[in-house]
Amino acid sequence: MIYDDDVKKRLRRIEGQVRGVLRMMEEQKDCKEVISQLSAIRSASDRTISYILTHNLEQCLREEFQKGEAADTKKILKEAMDLMVRSR
Repeated sequence: MIYDDDVKKRLRRIEGQVRGVLRMMEEQKDCKEVISQLSAIRSASDRTISYILTHNLEQCLREEFQKGEAADTKKILKEAMDLMVRSR
C-alpha cells in the first residue's frame, strides 16, 4: 500500500499532540486539560485509521474486480469491517 502525504501529515500532527500532552504533564497542568488533549489524539487517530482503511479498501476492491469472476469482494469487505471493529 502507498501512504500519501495526507496520512503522514495526520500522523505528524498526532505526534505533536502527544509531545504537547507530555509537556503538559511535566508542567503539572490540570487533568481536564490533559484528558481533553488525549481525547483529541484518540479522535485524530480514529480518523486516520478510517482514512487509511477507506483508501486501501478502495484499492483492494479495484484489484479484486480486475480478477473478474474469481473476485472475492465479500472477503475483503469482511476483513475491512473486522479491522474497523478491532480498532475501537
